[in-house]
Order: sequence, then structure tokens, then C-alpha cells
Amino acid sequence: MFKKILYPTDFSDVSRKAIDYIEQLREGGSETVIVLHVIDQRGMQAVAQYNSANSIDIEQRIMEDAKQEMEVIENELKKSGFKVKSMIQIGIPLREILKVEEEEDVSVIVIGSHGKSNLEEIFLGSVSEKVSRKCKNPVLIIKR
Repeated sequence: MFKKILYPTDFSDVSRKAIDYIEQLREGGSETVIVLHVIDQRGMQAVAQYNSANSIDIEQRIMEDAKQEMEVIENELKKSGFKVKSMIQIGIPLREILKVEEEEDVSVIVIGSHGKSNLEEIFLGSVSEKVSRKCKNPVLIIKR
């Protein structure tokens, strides 16, 4: 039923909890997981504005950390029998998630209900809530 899963992650605890649900979807015939991490460009722009001299170094460190986190997730999903495609994008999370949903023709999106920053969600609204309203496919939102 859900052959291709889009799994947007910010590496939070709730996001990691979603992996258990994704593994259960494997038993239902899911074959491929696209693991997507979006580095929010708004945060990167703020860093550049206040510390332009170090912004490239900071961006490289963030990218390296993301690659390491993605590798752990990718290996775990491969052990469960999935084909895995990992993507790291810089952009606005909602836009990047919706773009990948369309470009990769996914069947379902599995996403954590809360990210790393609850304060950010108060001001900007939950990414998962916005994804559920704007995406074309079913969304499985994993609660804390």
C-alpha cells in the first residue's frame, strides 16, 4: 500500500521514534524510505548576519553533523530491509518536504509531531501540522 515513504527528520527524539513505525510499515509491503533532513535557511541567514566570518565554518559543521546522523538512520533502515535514499537540503522545511513529496512520488509521509525547538513551533507553527494540511499524500504523525 505505502511503497515509498518520505521520512523528514530533524534528529529529535520524536523524530527518531518514527523509525519504529516506519519499520512496521515494512511488514505491510513498504520498500523504500527517503530520509530528508532540512537545514533551515532562516537560521543560517541569522548566523551569517551576526557572525559572517564564521558562517561558512558553522554551515560546514552543521552539514557534517547531519551527514553523520543520516548515516546512522540509513544503516538502521537498511538493516530492516528498506532501500534508502538520504537527502540533506538547505531551505525552508515545509517547502522542501512538499517539493520532495512531489518529485519522489511518495506514498506516505511519516513525521514526528514536535521538533527540537518547541519555542520555534509556538512562533512559526508546527512543521508537521503544516505538512499534514498542505501535502497531497497521507501523513502519519508520530506523537511524543
